[in-house]
Amino acid sequence: MEAAQAHMDDIDNASDGLKLLVELKRYKPGFGFTCKARDIGLDSYVECLEKDAFRCPFSVSYGYFYYCIFLARIHAAKAL
Repeated sequence: MEAAQAHMDDIDNASDGLKLLVELKRYKPGFGFTCKARDIGLDSYVECLEKDAFRCPFSVSYGYFYYCIFLARIHAAKAL
């Protein structure tokens, strides 16, 4: 049962994240992600290519670059 609850929590967190991205105009329902990201070969991150990456709550900086940590965005960038 604990695994099922953890999975439901992950779904809830992803839904909340998508709502936040819609508010930030980084995701359009029915269209997909509108922000730019590039797969850089890491499993857990993609490079954020947005000029205002520092405004996104799913963006973390390291050195001179910003990386996206939102799992759905990472999956989409790697799939495309």
